[in-house]
Formats: sequence, structure tokens, C-alpha cells
Amino acid sequence: MENPAQKFDKSVISLCENIVTTAIALHLKVASTFLPTAIKFHYNFNLRDIANIFTGVLYANIETCPNSNQMIRLWIHECYRVYGDKLVDYTDISSFKKIFTDVVRKGIEGLNDEVIYAQPLIYCHFAKGLTDIKYMPITGWDRLKSLLDEAQDRYNDYVGAMNLVLFDDAMSHVCRISRILESSRGYALLIGVGGSGKQNLTRLASFISSLDVFQIQLTKDYSVSDLKANIATLYLKAGVKTSACCFLMTDSEVAREQFLVLVNDLLASGDIHELFPDDEVENIVNAVRNEVKQLGIVDNRENCWKYFIEKVRSLLKVVLCFSPVGATLRVRSRKFPALVNCTTIDWFHEWPQQALESVSIRFLSDITVLPKELAYPVSNFMAFVHKTVNDISKLYLANAKRYNYTTPKSFLELIALYSKLLHEKVKANLDRRLRLENGLIKLASCTKEVDALQDVLKVQEVELKVKNKEADNLIIVVGTENEKVSKERAFASKEEKNVRQIEEDVTAKAKLCEEDFLKAQPALLAAQEALNTLNKNNLTELKSFGSPPDAVVSVCGAVLVLFASKGKIPKDRSWKACRVLMGNVDKFLDNLINYDKKHIHPDIIKALQPYIQDPEFSPEKILAKSSAAAGLCSWVININRFYEVYLIVEPKERALLESEKELKDARDKLTALNQKLTELEEQLNALQMEYDEALAEKQKCQDEADKTAFTIDIANRLIGGLATEKIRWMESVKSLTSGIQQLPGDILIISCFISYVGCFTRAYRQELQEKMWMPAFKNSQPPIPSTDGVDPFEMICDDAQIAEWNNQGLPSDRMSAENAAILVQSERYPLMIDPQLQGIKWVKTKYGAGLVILRLSQRNYLDQVERAVSNGSVLLIENIGENVDPVLNPLLGRQLIKKGTVLKIGDREIDFNSKFRLILHTKLANPHYKPEMQAQTTLINFTVTRDGLEDQLLAEVVKVERPDLEAMRTRLTQQQNHFKITLKFLEDDLLARLSSAGDNVLEDVTLVMNLEKTKKTADEIEVKVAEAKITGVQIDSAREAYRPAAERASIIYFILNDLFKINPIYQFSLKAFTVVFNNAMLKAPPAEKLKDRVENLIDSITFCSFVYTSRGLFEQDKLIFLTQMCIQILVNAGEVEPTELDFLLRFPYMPNQTSNFSWLTHVGWGGVRALNNQAAFKGLEKDIEGSHKRWKKFVDSESPENEKFPGEWKGKSAIQRLCIMRCIRPDRMSYAMRSFIEEKLGSKYIDARSMEFARTFVESSPETHMFFVLSPGVDPLKDVEKLGKILGFSFDHENFHSVSLGQGQEIVAENAIETASQYGHWVILQNIHLVARWLPSLEKKMESALSNANTNYRLFLSAEPAGDPAAHILPQGILESAIKITNEPPTGMMANIHKALDNFSDETLEMCSKETEFKAILFSLCYFHAVVAERRKFGPQGWNRSYPFNVGDLTISVYVLYNYLEANTRVPWEDLRYLFGEIMYGGHITDDWDRRLCRTYLEEFMQPELIDGELQYCQGFPAPGILKYAGYHQYIDDNLPSESPSLYGLHSNAEIGFLTTVSERLFRIVFELQPRMAGGSGGGGESVSQEDIIKGIIEDLLDKTPTPFNILELMGRVEDRSPYIIVAFQECERMNNLMSELKRSLNELDLGLKGELTISSVMEDLMLCLYMDQVPEQWTKLAYPSMLGLQSWFSDLLLRLRELEGWVADFRMPSSIWLAGFFNPQSLLTAIMQQTARKNEWPPR
Repeated sequence: MENPAQKFDKSVISLCENIVTTAIALHLKVASTFLPTAIKFHYNFNLRDIANIFTGVLYANIETCPNSNQMIRLWIHECYRVYGDKLVDYTDISSFKKIFTDVVRKGIEGLNDEVIYAQPLIYCHFAKGLTDIKYMPITGWDRLKSLLDEAQDRYNDYVGAMNLVLFDDAMSHVCRISRILESSRGYALLIGVGGSGKQNLTRLASFISSLDVFQIQLTKDYSVSDLKANIATLYLKAGVKTSACCFLMTDSEVAREQFLVLVNDLLASGDIHELFPDDEVENIVNAVRNEVKQLGIVDNRENCWKYFIEKVRSLLKVVLCFSPVGATLRVRSRKFPALVNCTTIDWFHEWPQQALESVSIRFLSDITVLPKELAYPVSNFMAFVHKTVNDISKLYLANAKRYNYTTPKSFLELIALYSKLLHEKVKANLDRRLRLENGLIKLASCTKEVDALQDVLKVQEVELKVKNKEADNLIIVVGTENEKVSKERAFASKEEKNVRQIEEDVTAKAKLCEEDFLKAQPALLAAQEALNTLNKNNLTELKSFGSPPDAVVSVCGAVLVLFASKGKIPKDRSWKACRVLMGNVDKFLDNLINYDKKHIHPDIIKALQPYIQDPEFSPEKILAKSSAAAGLCSWVININRFYEVYLIVEPKERALLESEKELKDARDKLTALNQKLTELEEQLNALQMEYDEALAEKQKCQDEADKTAFTIDIANRLIGGLATEKIRWMESVKSLTSGIQQLPGDILIISCFISYVGCFTRAYRQELQEKMWMPAFKNSQPPIPSTDGVDPFEMICDDAQIAEWNNQGLPSDRMSAENAAILVQSERYPLMIDPQLQGIKWVKTKYGAGLVILRLSQRNYLDQVERAVSNGSVLLIENIGENVDPVLNPLLGRQLIKKGTVLKIGDREIDFNSKFRLILHTKLANPHYKPEMQAQTTLINFTVTRDGLEDQLLAEVVKVERPDLEAMRTRLTQQQNHFKITLKFLEDDLLARLSSAGDNVLEDVTLVMNLEKTKKTADEIEVKVAEAKITGVQIDSAREAYRPAAERASIIYFILNDLFKINPIYQFSLKAFTVVFNNAMLKAPPAEKLKDRVENLIDSITFCSFVYTSRGLFEQDKLIFLTQMCIQILVNAGEVEPTELDFLLRFPYMPNQTSNFSWLTHVGWGGVRALNNQAAFKGLEKDIEGSHKRWKKFVDSESPENEKFPGEWKGKSAIQRLCIMRCIRPDRMSYAMRSFIEEKLGSKYIDARSMEFARTFVESSPETHMFFVLSPGVDPLKDVEKLGKILGFSFDHENFHSVSLGQGQEIVAENAIETASQYGHWVILQNIHLVARWLPSLEKKMESALSNANTNYRLFLSAEPAGDPAAHILPQGILESAIKITNEPPTGMMANIHKALDNFSDETLEMCSKETEFKAILFSLCYFHAVVAERRKFGPQGWNRSYPFNVGDLTISVYVLYNYLEANTRVPWEDLRYLFGEIMYGGHITDDWDRRLCRTYLEEFMQPELIDGELQYCQGFPAPGILKYAGYHQYIDDNLPSESPSLYGLHSNAEIGFLTTVSERLFRIVFELQPRMAGGSGGGGESVSQEDIIKGIIEDLLDKTPTPFNILELMGRVEDRSPYIIVAFQECERMNNLMSELKRSLNELDLGLKGELTISSVMEDLMLCLYMDQVPEQWTKLAYPSMLGLQSWFSDLLLRLRELEGWVADFRMPSSIWLAGFFNPQSLLTAIMQQTARKNEWPPR
């Protein structure tokens, strides 16, 4: 700055030192104030930040900083850019502003605050203009907006479409990004949720800086090598071509974390390992060599490469757009530090109110149908809605643990949807109003026309009379003429008949002549043929004969005769005379041809006969002598024949000619008559025409009169018929007119509903709409017009549509209908959260065969996507996870190019069909989708609700119980919908006809007909609707009687749905539960009364659900399930007070209470005192103190749960008695709960035994497979094989496949499933947990195998449960639809004996010849087996070690018993005891004392007295006699004493520890399973949320937590470090570690609850422990062993701390030591030994 060339003012130069000093002070203050946390992980401020500040200041020149104030202003701006832009929220920004103001005020004096802090405080390189690059301040927002608008216009002209709304915040970000890009190494990290505009703002800033933006195009196979290739291209462009460019990358494009390795290297050094191959590196070095030389640098390879990298770093800008949601960015910044350290961070905060309003105003102002004055209130309301959704999403996350995000993009989508719906609705309303107005106009014109038509009708009637008279006169004349013509016509007809008779005669004669003539024809033809043989040559030859043969002369003589003139026969018939005849051969030939055959003289014929009759007169004979003579001979013969025939024909021919003449005369006569008749008819026609014209005139006049009358009638009918319609139409026009005015408000509510509520459950939707949106909407200023009491749901769909959806399989509850409406109306692609698969079932039915269904796991799925996009199909992508393939991002975001006609996915461009629709679906119950995903889609929560399921199940109950009702209800619904559709169609048709009727509406008869039809239909429908309403009420009333059964089923399903919280293997699908539900209804016993039948249904549903569920539960969880089911049933019935239930489950006792009774623990007394504070238990504390003997007797009883409570307390309710029992005998609570369940539900729930496999198998089907949960020592698949053999499925029949999963068996299993499903075989897949990676494939294979599966196909699976829920790998789809069966040993003596006996049958009992001994010893073995198996629950008191006794031990022992009894005459007691005790069961035992115990049991149970029936297994349970198989079961039920340690030969106190642990676990888990509401249930006071309770606990614990021990100070006070002192130091150190972790975790959780940290899973576990009074695991790891609850544990901790403080105060060994108060008591004992040894100088061991 001191350089004279810069010309800076001295006042500016003099500020430099102060600015540097202040900058350092500011940096230190910022670094100490803003510390890094989990969310603020990037709060690491170092010298790089100071350097960045002064780098920005160095952009200045004399024009930028003309005076000291402007210099300070520039420096302030740079500080805000470097520090302020990193800050994550407005709280930190406010703190920074305050710190900054204080530091500047102290460091620099004489400042003009108005100048240096004037807004906008923005410097950028384009302040003077887009082409004038100077780092200058922006003079005002308007100037900045004009510059950026100009830049955006240019961008749209040169690059592509961009429609940014430049509000203040957006413009600030453009300037910030531009500032980064203009720096030498312009690397920016833009952090903000998806949809904040990071990419578009970067593109605009890059355009201003003349940078080409590059963004990778992800394809399905895009890899690290592809990214390297893209970066290498950018390097060449920047380093070789000297072209500045910007590399833009979003976190959605980080398909693999390895991508960030390259980005990290790019940011850190620019040198990416193996980016270019060696030959390419050489090319680059050579390309930049000249530039290196020009700089005067040695152009060796190293320098050239270094220059290339530096050039790339200066010209290649990098902008990373990442989201702060979750821990992804924090983890990435830790793995790849350059992401934060080498970039300038610009944090995009949630859009402020001003931004939301600016954006909405910008777009709302373009909506032509929205009144201008409403734009501002609509904008404000939209911004308010956006904010409320953000707020309730936080509550939703806290209570339901569900994530919902709103982003700026969501807000923009809301505006777009509002604009679209408003335009559509306004247009629809205007069209409808226009049609109604046209109808009203036509009605008005009809009324006016009726009067005019009456006058016209009178005139027409007068005219009609005149026309009638004229027509009558003409009728007389026409009649006379007509009579004359008729006579003539009759005579002509008679003549015509005569002519016709003559014609017939002539025709007959002609026919006869013709027939006869045809007979002569052959002869004539033969003569002609004969002549054809003659020619001039052969005739000349004939003539030339001198003396021909006689035959030839004879022929010629015959010819001569035929040519005799007039019958004069020549006498000279010699050859000479003949030659004269043939003189002229040609003429002779012609005469022959033209011979007159018909007129031959009879004499000639007579003279010819001698020749004919001569035998030699034959052509054949003469031919040899002369061919010409032969031809003449033939001619003569045939001429003769013709003549003979013609003699017959000739008379007939003559008669024919006479007849024809007669016919001609008759015809001539007829023609004359017809001509005369024609003249008469012409005269008549003239008269007729005249008459017709007169008649037509008359008819015309009549028609006109009729038409007028008819038109009047039509008009009257039209006016009368539409009288009610007219009123309704007028009201509709008014309604539509006002409706159009109200549409902006109505559509606003609808748009907000569709855009935002889909993710929420019903309760949150109501909260949003009714308590947040509607009050604010009504208070809008100016008011936004809307329909009163508007329900957005009813405005976007009607009853008919809902009914149609229900018919397609949509559940009939309100929320499902809302979801369907949102799915149909949403502009964004819907994403269905549908764990119960109800939504997808509806979608598949709705869209039918045209729906394209695929999964992202399918091969080549992108090809199907492309086809669907191009064809405009509806595409359903089902079963997606929490992340979708990044390749699909352009599709989800509808990122269209080429004016919205083309979609680019990866490197392929696809024609985008506007009809295309995408639906996404997930089975995940609670997915966490990133904000980017939620911004691109509309989340719709199809998760079934309790009320919704109740309605669905009610329909199922009624369908079974009263199919008539359900059918009638369905029919009514369809009928009502049909009525509505019909009425709407008729009205629309009527309006359409009215509008298209033209000017004269009264001429449209069809219109009136349709009107009358409409009215008639409408009247009928009105009656039917009224009837339907009555019927509907009756049906609903009848259906409601069955609601308790549906309600019970709904409760149970949601209990089942929560069981996965106990163990993830407990998964149940709604589909499977529905099957159980339907079976339960069929099994329910009938009853005459409806109430009894409903009770039977409830009982059957409850018990069948219990049996179905419990067979798949571990023994330790069955009582938990029963308890939860019983409690929820009672809670729903209102029989349980929330406060009492809370006490029972949570047991919030008062800590630090001292019990004065030896029989009551301190914790128990604390519980009594806490219970005493409740109204129902007032006086309990005093009663126990006053009547302690009675209470002691009660508490000391062996089974207090079966005893009556002392005094008035026996009258308390069952749940209240449980609360008291929880305080005084917590060990008996599991038995108390059983008694409670037995009292409320019935004994069958407690006494229920495991179901036989064969009965369970009946419930299976090809769709419902069986899943065996494996337990040690149990092989459940033997039951499958056994049943298979009975049913004909075995290995021998090759229809039974068993595959034990392991390496390489997956293909075998898949083939087995395929074969079995096709041919109806059974398949067992064992140990599927061993092939974790294959399980998703198995799930798909199972699903595909069900298509066209054989009805006999069955699938059996087995797997071991995971020891830790985190290690659970079995897919939900495999578990939830299966019948799950556990084969774990049961709990309790009764259940164990029954279970042991269940392994045998009557056949087993009777197979031995020594039946008495065999049965007695077998029963004894069963009892022994039950004892040794159940003793395990007592822990070390039962067995020193845990042994896997199993059913196999028992069954083998029985077969050994059988063999020994059959082989020996007497019972070998000693041998049997040895075999059972040392081998069968003893083989498991490794401890000597345990072996001795086992032998002792056998000595007691296996002795001769057993046979005599004198043996007692325990007090009150003697050995049974000889019974049948069922008799033994009955004997056990009737005689076995209630469960107690005495059954096992133990003291009654042996089970206290075990039972207490069981009870604690029972109540802890049941409490965890309770539904979590928004607020906890307080006892009549104000409800307190779980979060508030936890905050109170945190505050209380932190207040009581003391400061840690100062170990160094303590060490300094001690010189002699004796063993005792060392122990004290160790204890202090352990205490410090525990206190430190305690404080750290509590403070971390406190920050998390305040929103300053992300709530992690560890923090959630800590919250749960605090709420449930449990010691968190991370504390117990550092603490001493303890089984106390949190409150007692902390009080105990403080006591230990006080003890330790007393010891280390002076390090004197206390006279008495609380040994159990040490972390490590053994250390003190060791110290005592060491000290004693040293004192006595004992040698070491």
C-alpha cells in the first residue's frame, strides 16, 4: 500500500497496523468462542483464515478504498466472508456480529459506524458492470439485482434456461461464490440442504466469471476411472488450452467414496496420482515447455510438470455442493480433510421469511387468475406453512423418530402446484358457469317465445278451415273422373289378359316347331359336311372321268334328279347328262351349297328313292372310287333325310305364322286401348295434382298449427321441467361466481395439503391443518377469500372416486383415502412408505396391466425405465432402500432439456412423454430419506394406522358374519356412486344440449325428452338416496355391533408389530395376520345372541392370535407378549389408570428412603412412599406402618399373589394390587402377572401348551412358508420329515428336498425351490443364517416361485437367531409372512413335563411287554428331564454350569429303558441310573458337584417304590398309577402343585434372585413397548413430554456431580506411597474416569436436545436409560458391578464418593472400611496383604 503507484491515501496506509492487530484479536476471539462440535465440525479457525482475509483485502485499489472508512469496510466484509460464511445458524451469526463489533470498537478508533456497517455490505468483481472486472462495493440491492438480472438474461441467451428468483440472500450467495471463483485457487464448499439453489447460483456466478461449468454425468457403471478421465480432460483444458473452467460436484454425484480421494488430492495439491499415463504426461510437458521458457525457468520435466499443476490450480475452479444432513459430511471431512481445509465454505442457511416471501411473490405475480391484491397474503401464508412444517417435523422426529425435511425446492414445488391447480380450477369453474348461464339464457328465451306462439296458432287455425273446404270440393271432382278411368282400366285389363293367352299359345307352337326342326338339323349338318369335302379340284377330277364307275354315275344321276326343275325328272341320267350339270364347276358347287332344301318337289323325292335304297349308294363304298362322288353321295342322302323330317315340321310352321298374325292384331288393339287409358289417366293426374296441392296446403297449415301447439307444449314442459333446475342453476352460477373468488384460498389450502402432509400420520396432519394453518389462514391480512369450513381432502376427491379406489383395494379409512388423493394429485413423483404393502396393492390394481413394475436390483432396469419414459407409461419402482441409484437423479428431479422434451439419464438422451408417471415404493417401516430425495418426491405415509386397520377388519368381520350386510353396503355404495355419476352425466348432457341447441331451443325435442328423463331419474334417485340413507344407517348400526371384534384384532396386530423391538426375528406382516384373523372367526363357536357371538369372536381372535404368535416366541418373551396384550386390551377398555400403569411398569420409587421393616427393602419402601402420593393409594404408607404384622405375614407367604391383601386393600382393582405387589414382593411379579392375565383373559392363556406340528402345518400354504427358529440341541426338522412321510413326501419319492446351506449350496437351494414350486414338492432349507449375502436373492426367489405355484408346494426354513440385534441379518420379507416356530424348552414345571410327554404317544407307552414298569419309569424320566432342564433358570443355585440338556437325551433314554426292560426279567435300577446319570444326561455334565446332584435326583426318582406307587416326586405330587397317554397329561393338570422351588428340591428363597431379574426384564420391555405420545401422561396435571423429563434428570444429575479429584495435587501431599495410598489413587482415578464420562455424555445429550448436536444412536440409548431409570452401558463399563436403578445407583455413587473423599482428605486408613464401596475390592485386600507382609517382613510367595 505504501507503493506510490497505488496512490493510497495516507489515512488508509496508517490504518494497516491497527487492522492487523484487530484482525489477530478477532481471530483469537472467534477461535475461542466458536468451538467444533458434531454439527459444527468445521469450526477450526487457523492462520489460513487470516491469510484469506488479507488476500481479499489485497484485491483493493485506490478506487475501492478512497478513505479510511472504506478500507475498514472492505476489511469487515472480508472478515464476514471468511468467518461469518462458515457459521451454521443465525444464533452464531448474531454472536459473531456482537464479537466483531466489540473487537473493532476496541481495536480501531474514530470509525463512522453508519458508513462501515451500511447495508448491503457486499464487494464483488462485477460491481461496476459484468465486463468491468474491479473489486468494488455494491451501492445498493437494486443495483446488484439489475446486474444479476442482466447476467441471468445473458445466461439464458447463451447457455440455457434459468429462472432464478434473486432475493437478497440469493444475491449475496452469488457474490460470495463469485468472490471465491475469482481467487487464484477458487475452491468453494457450499453447504446447504438439497434444493437451496447451490448449483444454479454457482452456474450464474461461473457465467459472470466466464467459466465453463463441468458436471459429471453419472451412468450405471460410472467408476473412479471415469472420474479420472473427466478430471484429466479438465486438467488439459485448463493447463494446456489455458481455458478457465469450473468443476461442479454435488454429494449425490459421489456414487462411491473413492471419488473423494481424487477430489481431496485435487484440492490439497492438485497432483492426482496416476491421473495421466506416462506418454500423456510427456505430451503435457512438451505442450507447456515454451511457456516455462518464456518465464525464464529451466524447462526440465519437473519444472514443466510443476508449472502445469500450478496453472491448473489457478484456472480450474472447484465448487462442491454438499448437504449438512446426517453425519455424512462430518465423516467425509474427517476422512478427506482437504474438503474443509482447502476450500472456502459458504453455508446456505434455511431460507429466511423474506426469501420465502420474495420467491413466492415473484412467481405468484405471474399467475393471471390470482388477484394482485391477494399475492402478498398468499405469499405470507405459504411462508408460514413452510415454517410450521419445519417446526412440526422436529416434533415428529422427537416423538415418532421419523425424518421429514422441507427444502427451498419443496417450497418452489408448492408454488408450482398452486399455480397449476388454480389455473385448472378457475378454467373449469368458468367453463361450467358459462354453460349454466347459457342454459339460463335459453330458458328465459323460451318463456318469451311462448306468448308469441299462441297468437301465431290462432291465425293458423283460421287458415286451416279455408284449406279444408277447398280440399273437400276437389275430392268430388276427382272421384268422378276416377270412376271413369277405372272402367276403362278394367276393359284394358280384360284385353290384356286375352293378348297374354294368345302369346302363350304362339309360344307353345313355336316351341314344338323348334323341337321338330332340331330333329332335321343333323341331316342338314351332315349334308353341309359332305359339301365341305368337295372342292373345285376333286369336282374337276370327277368331271374329267371318261367312263366312271357305275356307282359314281349313279351318284351323279341322283344329283341330277335333285336339280330337276319343278319336279320334272330328266329321263337322261347318263354320265354325259351329269357332266353337263357339272359343266361349270364353281357354279355347280355354289348350287349345291345354296340348294333349297325346304321346297323340294315330291316327285323329285320319289325319283330319288331308288338311288337311296341302292346298297351300293354309300359314301364309304364310293369313296374308294372318287372322293368327290362320295361327298355328293353323302349330300344326297342327308338332303333326303332332311326333307323327310321337314315334311312333319312344315304344317306346324305354317300354323305358327297364322297364330303370330293373330297375336299382332290383338296387340294393336290393346295398344289403342292403353293409349286411350293413358289420356284419361293424364286428365285424372292433373286433377289429382290439384287435389294433392290443396291437401298439402291443408296439411302444411295443419302441421304448422300442430308444430306451434307442440312447441308451446315443449316450451311449457321445458320451462316447467327446468323450474327447479333454473333455481339450482342460478344458485350454482352465484356459487361459481363467488367460488371463483374463493378459489385462491381453497386452492392454497389444497396445495399445502398435497405438498406437505403426506409424510405425517393422521394426528400430525390434524395438528397442522386445524391448529396451525387454519387460524393463521383466517387471520390473513387482507383476508384470503375461501369457502367456509373448507376440507382440502373433500375438494380434491369426491365420494365416487374414493369408492372406486376402495373397490380397487384401497383400505377404507380416511388416511388411506388422503394418501391416494395426494398420490393422484401430486406434481412431484410420489414415494410411498408402505410396510404393510396395502398401498402398492391398490396401485397395481388401479393402473392394471399398463403399469410397468421393476426393482432397482433387476438387470438392465434402466432400459425399462427408458421405455416407460418414452411410451408415457406409469412406472412403479418397488422395494427401494433409503438411497436410490444416483443415475436416476435427473428422472426424479425431472431435469428436462431441449425445452422440456428430452430427459438425459447418464449419457443417454430419452424423449420425454408428458404422460409419463413415476411411483416409488419402499417396504421400510421408517426410512430416512435425505432432504434432496424428499425435495424431488412427495413422501406419502401408507403405514397402516390403528383406526384404519380397525375399519378394514370390521369389513372383514361383517363379510364373514353378515355377508348380506356387507354385500348390501357395497351395493349401496356402488349404487350411490352410480347415481352421482348418472346425475352428473345427465346434467352435463342437458347443459351441453342447451348450449348447442342453436337459436331456437324449442325445436330440440330430444332435449326435452332428456330433460324429462333426467327429472324422472333424478326423482327416482332422490327417493333411492333417501332410502339408501336409512338403509345405510341401519347397516352401519348393524356393522357397529361387530366393531369390538375388529378393535380387538387391531390392538393385537399393533402389539405384534412392536415385538421386533424385543427381538428382530419377531416380524409379522399384516397379510399373515389377516389370515389368522379370518381363521379365528371361522373357529369361533356360534351363538344365538349377537352379543354372545361377538364375545366369542373376540375370544377366538385373541386366543388364535396368541397361539399364532407365541409359537414363534422364545419362552422368556411369551409372558412379555401376554402382559402387553392384556394391558393394551384393558387400556383400550378404559379399565386402567395411566398413572397406575406408569407406576407398575416404570416403578418411579423415591430414592434414598430407609425401610424400618426387615421384610421390606429400602427400594420397596421408596416405592410405597411414591405410590402413597397417588389418590387411590392414600394411606398405604400409614397402613403398613400401623398393621405391619399383617403385612409381614402377607409378604412372607410363599405365594402372596394368591393370597388376599390385608385390610381394605383387598378390595382394590387388579392393577392396583399389582402396583402394591411391585413394591413389596418384586420377585413374585411374574407369577402375579400370570394370575392377573388369568383373571382378565382366562386360564387357557397361561396353561397353553405347544401345538403339534401337524396342526400347525394345516395353516401353511405355498404363500405361507414355515420358519423354524433353532435352539441348541433341538432338531425341529425331524417333525417335518415325519409328517412328510405320512403325507407322501419323502426322499424316496423324490418330492422332498433338504438343503443344508453353506458354501456353494445356494444354487442347489434355488433349483430345489424352482422344482418344488413347479411340481408341488417340499423343500427344507437349513441354517439360512450362514449365507447372509444370499438372503436377498432367496427372498426374491421365494417371491418369484409363488407365481403359478403348485398347491402342494411347501417351503421350510431354519435359522439361528442373532445373539445381538445389530447382527440380525434375516430379511424382513422372509420373516414376516412365515409361520414362525421356536423349539425352545418351555418354562415352568408343568409346561416342561407336558413338553416332555408330548414326545411320546399311546403307541410308545404300550410297546414294552413290562407295561407297568415301563410306564412308571418313563413318567419318572419325564419328571427328571423337566427338573434338570428347568433348574438352569436358578443360575448357580440350579447348576454350577449351564448344560444343554435337550429332548434327544430324553428320547434316547426311553429307548434304552425299553431295551433293558425287554432284556431283563427284573428292573436293573442301578444300571439304568448309571446310564441316565453318567452317560445320557451325565455326558453333558463337567462339574463333579453337578454330577453328584444328577445322580441324587435319579436315586430319588428311580427306585422300586416307584412301581408300587409309593414314591413322591415332591410334596403333594405322588407318582401316578398306570394310565393312558391322555391320562398322564390330565394327572399332571390335576395334581401338580403350583410352580415353586420345592418342585425341584430347592428352598423357596432360591428363586428370589431369578424371579426378580425376570420381573425387572418383563416390566422394562413392556414399558418400552408402550405407545409414545407427544406428551407423557401426568396424573391429572399438565402433561409433560418425555424430553422435558429427560432434561430435568440431566440437570439434576449434572448439579449433583462433584468436581473430579486433582490427582497431581493429591500425589503432592503424600510422600510415602504405601499400598493403601496406591489403592486410594487408583480408586480416585477410576472415580474421575466415571465422573468424566458421566459429565461428558450428559453434556453431549443436553446439547443434542438443544439442537446443537446431531442426536446419535448412543445419545438415543442414553435418553431411554435416563427415562427408564436404567444405568447407561457406557457408565457401567467404567463403574463397579451393580443391579440398582439409575436413581439408586447415582445415590450409591455419591455415597462411595463421600467415602473416598473422607479417605483421601488425610490419607489415614479408616477404622472401618466399606469394602463393597470400592471399584476393585480385591485391590484393597491385596494391599492389606502387602502391608502386613512388609510389616512382619514376611517373604514373598
